[in-house]
Amino acid sequence: MQALRTPEQRFAALPDFGYPPQYADIGGGIRMAYVTAGPPDGPAVLLLHGEPSWSFLYRRVLPVLASRGLRAIAPDLIGFGRSDKPARPADHSYARHVEWVRTFAFDRLDLRDVTLVGQDWGGLIGLRLVAEHPDRFARVVAANTGLPTGDVPMPDVWLRFRQVVRTAPALSVSRLVQSGCQTTLAPEVLAAYEAPFPDPSYAAAVRAMPELVPTTPDDPASEANRAAWRQLAAWDKPFLVAFSDRDPITRSMAPVLQSTVPGAAGLEHPVIEGAGHFLQEDAGQRLGAVIAEFIRAHPAG
Repeated sequence: MQALRTPEQRFAALPDFGYPPQYADIGGGIRMAYVTAGPPDGPAVLLLHGEPSWSFLYRRVLPVLASRGLRAIAPDLIGFGRSDKPARPADHSYARHVEWVRTFAFDRLDLRDVTLVGQDWGGLIGLRLVAEHPDRFARVVAANTGLPTGDVPMPDVWLRFRQVVRTAPALSVSRLVQSGCQTTLAPEVLAAYEAPFPDPSYAAAVRAMPELVPTTPDDPASEANRAAWRQLAAWDKPFLVAFSDRDPITRSMAPVLQSTVPGAAGLEHPVIEGAGHFLQEDAGQRLGAVIAEFIRAHPAG
């Protein structure tokens, strides 16, 4: 598998993101980048981003968690951020992305009693890991995400997004991120979202990910996701649904998660107001406070 590595100088002027990158070899010569904040011995919080962002998305969440004594860990999915970028869309599959994050979190960092925070693809990957490795997780925060099986149609707004990514001769990653925000992003923030992709050859994952979302019942990932739903239907550890109020892509998933997962019962699930799909951009400090308070209120064990 040929993989590209974004030159480090592309990340020289990131606003409010001075965390030094760390790297984990996850096999096959592929390197996953991540940043951490907070005490190394604090309760672990795994922050998973989605398409087409990277760990920079969590820059307002990280300091809030660190200030509460939590060990926040924000990796870049393979193909994004500072992580290596397999050069062909065919190099990417749902199963591979799940395995890449599993290797990173468990084989390399040996995380235990983890709180998962998953948004967008971060939830599609993270919820699979929770279902398949429940002993590793203490809590879950699902934020503007879901676990599609292809048995229910995807919303039209998402289908339009997929068509844009599929057919646009040139992709502007920053424009895609901006379209999922309620706030207007500053030029230096937009530049940070473009930084991982010096030219189109680096953006195979951006092109590939929408095609990997199960949209038909016979999708290669459908049965694994159905199996994950069966496991989540027995998950009785704390499960918080923290969606925003202005995300047309995932809003229908919030009540499904709340009613399906036993660990969600009896919790007060916040609605983060004034935020779009990328709620970390629109309300990052608020999301950080929600996560920290949830962990405080539900200690492990």
